[in-house]
Amino acid sequence: MDIQQILNKLHITALNEMQQHTAEAVLGSDGDVVLLSPTGTGKTLAYLLPLVQLLDSTSDAVQALVITPGRELALQSDNVLKSMGCGLRSTACYGGRATMDEHKVLKEVRPQIVFGTPGRLNDHLDKDNISRYAIQYLIIDEFDKCLEMGFQGEMQRLVKSLPALRRRILLSATNAEQIPQFVNMSKKGTLIDFLPEDEQTSQRITLYEVHSPQKDKLETLRQLLLSFGDESSIVFLNYRDSVERVNNYLLEEGFVTSCFHGGLEQKQREDALYKFSNGSANVLVSTDLASRGLDIPDIQNIVHYHLPESEDGYIHRVGRTARWDAAGRTFFILNSSEHIPDYVEGDVVPYAVAEPQHADPPLPRMATLYIGKGKKDKISKGDIVGFLCKTGGLKADEIGRIDVKDRYAYAAVKREKLKQVLRQTQGEKIKGIKTIIEQVK
Repeated sequence: MDIQQILNKLHITALNEMQQHTAEAVLGSDGDVVLLSPTGTGKTLAYLLPLVQLLDSTSDAVQALVITPGRELALQSDNVLKSMGCGLRSTACYGGRATMDEHKVLKEVRPQIVFGTPGRLNDHLDKDNISRYAIQYLIIDEFDKCLEMGFQGEMQRLVKSLPALRRRILLSATNAEQIPQFVNMSKKGTLIDFLPEDEQTSQRITLYEVHSPQKDKLETLRQLLLSFGDESSIVFLNYRDSVERVNNYLLEEGFVTSCFHGGLEQKQREDALYKFSNGSANVLVSTDLASRGLDIPDIQNIVHYHLPESEDGYIHRVGRTARWDAAGRTFFILNSSEHIPDYVEGDVVPYAVAEPQHADPPLPRMATLYIGKGKKDKISKGDIVGFLCKTGGLKADEIGRIDVKDRYAYAAVKREKLKQVLRQTQGEKIKGIKTIIEQVK
């Protein structure tokens, strides 16, 4: 399947300039490629579209490894490949779950591409769960973050263990101080630099400062979020316990939120991201874990409850909004002892929090259903749509995003129809199979 056919399937009219250059570099040479481009410009598609042209879909061998700094980006990239419908199989491997379970999936799926974190990929290679002998392509996504997190030794070991490796593709949203030594930027190597020279953040982002009269900013945050109405917003904090505290406060005040940090179980993190990305929660309260690797296109507001700890952290936080051609806003909540960090470039405008028209936060448009059956039970998206329409009494336009996992599925439905769906599907069968259907809270 060629690139245009895949774009048609994804309902994308054309590649942007960065993606065109990347496709030409990957397909038009046999050297390594380093791509530097801001967040939100479509780097995942930029490397996957040409990569899938180079792999053999008739082979059951793993031919490409994609290293990511965290599980969320591995899962998200895996989902992007699956959405392309290009005939290649893939899976994601990461810490936090049993290696044996992933080994079973690798044997069942027989992927040609594996997305994963460095340590877990090395583990599978060491145990021969992944054969190293047919891997010709290595992609390191967010290589600057991988190096920052101390993965360089893991990545060097991985590269040295791949005897058939021919090509490396590295991607980053920031200009790292150095390209890793194991990348062969020889005469055949290509550097594609789409980072703006003097533009720290997109010109489509407006910067605001909000002053909190109290050292504790909770009340100011509440008023600020109320002023946003039902817009999609991320509130960034620097510590896990602070995320829990702020999230609990917002829940008590009537907001529908998603809580996201590295201390949560993987299922909790998946639930949180799914609720936020499908419109079932207006606010994501998170550490900087959510500042990278999340491709949620319609985030209008970024709120710095805690000031970013570095310029790089600031750039990645703000990169969650104004993705593609959208506009966005970022807000610094400051108490009397704080000021805008020196590294923030551009005009920061004072923001007066208007008196909200309604005392209660608006509810999100959607709600999320958990369905206890998935691909292994021969359940498809079409089956779920049919079930929700026929048994749940919904119209097609009252159903949002549906994600079908191996043993369960998520489905977004209009919030005002939630009680009706739960009532009418209680105890009913989907494709003749009895299952659990409940709200993800």
